[in-house]
Amino acid sequence: MKAPYPLLSRRFPLAVIAILALLITGCQSVSTTGTSRAPEVIDIGEPDTPIEQPGPRDDQPTADQARVPREIPFPADVYAQLPKSGSAVLSGRLTLNTPAGPVIGGGETVSVAPITKYSAEAAAQALAGRAVERADPRAREYTHTTRTDTNGYFQLRDLPPGDFYVSGTVVDPASGSRQIVIKEVTLRNGGHSEIQLSR
Repeated sequence: MKAPYPLLSRRFPLAVIAILALLITGCQSVSTTGTSRAPEVIDIGEPDTPIEQPGPRDDQPTADQARVPREIPFPADVYAQLPKSGSAVLSGRLTLNTPAGPVIGGGETVSVAPITKYSAEAAAQALAGRAVERADPRAREYTHTTRTDTNGYFQLRDLPPGDFYVSGTVVDPASGSRQIVIKEVTLRNGGHSEIQLSR
């Protein structure tokens, strides 16, 4: 099934188009802020309880203040047409290839979110190393998350059919920064898809 909203648009700057080209070809990883907390990717996979962080200095913006404002409003009518569950299965492994060898993304959150203009905007910002402002809570109803095991493997069941972003982060031990990995997958009811969520 073809995505209802193509990622590439003439309105996106050339740099974003280049980043999205990397996404489509499977080379999608960027270093984020260097903090130990996972960057927000399409607002999926963020824990329900906030992670304790030291307070910001007076001259530094808070995490929410540093977020890029969304340009695309939440399309309630589009999301209302999307199924929330189905019979698709997705499994895979989260890893990061480094000069020292592969790093396993053990105990990390993997998120699966439908591809829409709304989620594409957040994905483009995440791949550019910027966190977009928090997603509308209604978008989270369509997001499926799981945690990887100690070897980086994951599986999600009862997923709806359609086109989705699959995302996760892995800490690069050399830099201490999180590397975000986003891939696309098409799911079908009754089907089992496998993905190497790696870069």
